[in-house]
This record gives sequence, structure tokens and C-alpha cells, in this order.
Amino acid sequence: MSTRWRPSVTVAAVIERDGRYLLVEEETPEGLRLNNPAGHLDPGEAPAEACARETLEETAFAFRPTQLVGVYLSRFRRPATGEDVTYLRFAFCGELGEHDATRTLDTGIVRTLWLTPDEIRASAARHRSPLVLRCLEDHLRGTRYPLDLVTTDPSIYQAA
Repeated sequence: MSTRWRPSVTVAAVIERDGRYLLVEEETPEGLRLNNPAGHLDPGEAPAEACARETLEETAFAFRPTQLVGVYLSRFRRPATGEDVTYLRFAFCGELGEHDATRTLDTGIVRTLWLTPDEIRASAARHRSPLVLRCLEDHLRGTRYPLDLVTTDPSIYQAA
């Protein structure tokens, strides 16, 4: 019997303020990498809700997604283990809220950074995924879709 293919569903926030973009530096099996505030979709939440949660956990900033930047499919093979993973990423932009300086950042997050587009392009070798740069470029091009493009059925919120 074959195993059913299941991509990992992730969310990412593309957050710009005064010409700089918010990234996180995080520990990965491949070393320190730069990424958008991002993470996995958890059971019982819509993609936009997951994006707001992940942004708070990784940056200590409140975030309210207002538009979808894009939906991306990518494949990654871990050099150390050979693990083959496919990611389906929903990237959002929106409104940055208050920063909670007392909040501890999520495990593995070393720090947050505000970088210019040129600094992000120059650091591509340190990106966790090629999608970091792709999401930035799409955002800079003005690519935006309404949130209701992604429909979350109410059944998601029901207990299993």
C-alpha cells in the first residue's frame, strides 16, 4: 500500500514598515537562517489565524492579516538526513500591532530583524527557503488578494 502524500501547510507574514521588512533569525538543522515570521497551520485554525499566532509567537508583535500575498508550493530535501518535505505556504500581509517587550520569543528564534529589500536579497544564502525572497518580491510588486480567497469551513472549529 502506498503512503498518501501530505504537504506541510505553513503560513508566513510579509510585514513592511518604513521600507524595511520584519524577519526572524532562527536555529534550524542547517544552522542559523533568516525567515519570514512563519510556522505550521495547527488543527482548528484558519490560515490567517495561524499567521497572526505565529507572528506573535516569533516576534512578540501583534499582527492582523488583511490580504493574501500568495500561495506557494516548494520542495526541500534536508542535507543532513535526506528528508524530503513539500511545503504549501500561505503568505499574508497586514497591519502590525503593538510589540510586547515582555514576551519570550518562540523556541529556536534568536532575534528579529528589520531589513531593507536589498539587505534581504544580499542575504539569500542564509534564507530558510527561497520563498522568503519570492514573497518579498511579490509584495514589492503589489501582489495582493482578498482574504476571502481562502475559505475556512466552520467544520475546522469543531472538536474531532
